[in-house]
Amino acid sequence: MSKIRPAIVLTVFALFTLPLMPLQQLFVWVWPSMARRFPMHYHRVVCRILGIKVTSVGDVPTKGPLLLASNHVSWLDIVVLSAVAPLSFIAKREVNGWPFFGSLARLQRTVFVDRDRRHATGNARNEMRERLKSGDILVLFPEGTSSDGIHVLPFKSSFFGAAEYEGVLVQPVTLAYAGHRNLPMTRRLMPNYAWYGDMDLAPHLWQAVAQGPIEVTVICHPALSLSGERTRKHLARHAEDEVRAGLSLALHHPHKIR
Repeated sequence: MSKIRPAIVLTVFALFTLPLMPLQQLFVWVWPSMARRFPMHYHRVVCRILGIKVTSVGDVPTKGPLLLASNHVSWLDIVVLSAVAPLSFIAKREVNGWPFFGSLARLQRTVFVDRDRRHATGNARNEMRERLKSGDILVLFPEGTSSDGIHVLPFKSSFFGAAEYEGVLVQPVTLAYAGHRNLPMTRRLMPNYAWYGDMDLAPHLWQAVAQGPIEVTVICHPALSLSGERTRKHLARHAEDEVRAGLSLALHHPHKIR
């Protein structure tokens, strides 16, 4: 069954996705507001296909300008967060060149950044500001890489500068891969879903689908703004503290989440 399930699930995913890609491209060209919303409805169906039950807690965003600062656990984060709100992502430049997934990222109007070049970082920050000014919700993974799903890495503050535009809020978001088949997620099972280190994407994707349904909690913490004496470094530190506390709560005391 472990070999049959991923084959069936991924075939259904492909058959569902491929016909919708040109439709989303049409929305990007001629109907920008629908191009924002359509991926959310698409990913809600993808969650059902992949067997992901998403529970959102807190003030779920519905419109921008808003910068979401989230911990980064897996390629599954894209599916989960997109199912919660109409948003786009900030991703490393390499993602743009990935077969198939790079196309999906472009269709969701992803902002691609080169973290290794200072001038490129400035250009990406300017693009982020323009997108926020237009009312978008952008997702930033301030850790700069994915983690093991149990810990939160230090947040980098550089891209928080995109929120220095009046009216833009920054909302910390915790992603917790908290359950597997309606039981608590264990440390042994977590690497099947947390994609980090030198794990290859294709075998990890197959393994995650083969392991069966999971439950993911998305905690939307109160939003903040860059105002007064609060700098982007203060904002990054506060967001990191909020996300880390939320992850601990979701993994160890889920009954206390409200």
